Amino acid sequence: MSGRARDAEVPGPGLVELIDRGGVESVVVAVVDVQGRMKGKALDAGVLRSRLARGPVSGEMCGYLLGTDLGMTPARSGVWSWESGFGDVGLALELERARLLPGAAGTAGTALVWARPVQADGRPHPLSPVTILDRQLAALAGAGLVPMVGLETEFVLVEGAERDAERDGWRLRPATIGNLDYALDVPAPVAAFLRELRQVLAGAGIPVESLKLEGAPGQVEVAFPYGPVETACEQHLLFKHAARAVAWRHGMSALFMASPVTGTGSGLHLHLSLHQVHGDGAVFAPDGEDALLSETGLRAVAGLLDVLPVTGPMWAPTVNSYRRFAVEHSFAPTRATWGKDNRSCAVRVVGHGAGRHVEVRVPGADANPYLAVAAALGGIRHGIDNGLTPPRPASGDSYLDMKAWPLPRDLAQAVREFESDRLPPKLFGSAEVAHLAAVARLELAHHAPRVSAGEVARGFSQS
Repeated sequence: MSGRARDAEVPGPGLVELIDRGGVESVVVAVVDVQGRMKGKALDAGVLRSRLARGPVSGEMCGYLLGTDLGMTPARSGVWSWESGFGDVGLALELERARLLPGAAGTAGTALVWARPVQADGRPHPLSPVTILDRQLAALAGAGLVPMVGLETEFVLVEGAERDAERDGWRLRPATIGNLDYALDVPAPVAAFLRELRQVLAGAGIPVESLKLEGAPGQVEVAFPYGPVETACEQHLLFKHAARAVAWRHGMSALFMASPVTGTGSGLHLHLSLHQVHGDGAVFAPDGEDALLSETGLRAVAGLLDVLPVTGPMWAPTVNSYRRFAVEHSFAPTRATWGKDNRSCAVRVVGHGAGRHVEVRVPGADANPYLAVAAALGGIRHGIDNGLTPPRPASGDSYLDMKAWPLPRDLAQAVREFESDRLPPKLFGSAEVAHLAAVARLELAHHAPRVSAGEVARGFSQS
């Protein structure tokens, strides 16, 4: 990725225009849930159009979408819980940002419109992942800075559907065998999937910078061009939706787990840079030939190294997230280190000249991009605002740097550090930290009483 900012995207036709053109049968009203998934419902286009003719249209949904674990377990207490009665949260439809969904994914005649959760007074709901990110963007804008991001994600293709995996005792069959990283000889079934996925994404107006097989069996990497942060996050959710739909059509499943198979780790790398609000100044561009980054860039790195270790629930939200860090030298960083073009580091400095930027390598494929990017931007802002200085960059294998701050090794540790450290509430808000910690504890509670197949295999004849 070059790290150069693309021009801001020109808004497409609004929802009313799309419907009036004809061919739109239904409208999907989508929200971003706390797990980073598209959730919502499909409305009849004609009925919605008649409502729009009478005036502004809003909506509601059960607020628990903003407060459940991966399995959508209802909470016993908290903002949206049995204790609170599971009330609705209002929705503000972003009618001018509608788009047609491509028919190749089985969605012919369907338009999509995003909706933002709002409070009773119409203000953005503070516990929505979109709002948490928006606040970081607003804080940087107040300092005359605008971030750009390019997302690079990995996922694993496996044969069959979820029901097939369940029948097989969840023993997954990856769609390829061995290490096919950078391979140009792609097995025919996977090549057909990749070809249709590229076509579907193009039909949805989602540009792809590169698409290739990765090092683990069945693993695919997709990189997207640089662009505005919220556009990148929205497109990532649409991409995941499309990848799953296309995989099903090919008799496969696309898994966005951080570690779906022992020894396999899938990441969601964040390529981030800052630019001046007025002008085209690349803020991270080095000041001299021998410099890695500008002074502002160095402060941003220092802030990232401070904040990433204490914001685990924002970029590694599940128990499975931490399987990716269990094996060293797995290309998933285990310590808060940084260095030039060093893939053993949590923060990798890459790019040239005005394209110099940082790659944050800690989030896994299961991360909510809104929260993961918010955590990174919070760290960048912390470093710049406080004039922090980073340690010396790693010059070799940073897995062996015992002086560097270790990243949390499991979700329980991540929650403890998230709640106890002074930085998360200062950067993201006390209520927001408490809410995200509570969601993470739901995930921990789900796993606590369950006996895994690995435990049985280890103890069957040995205990």
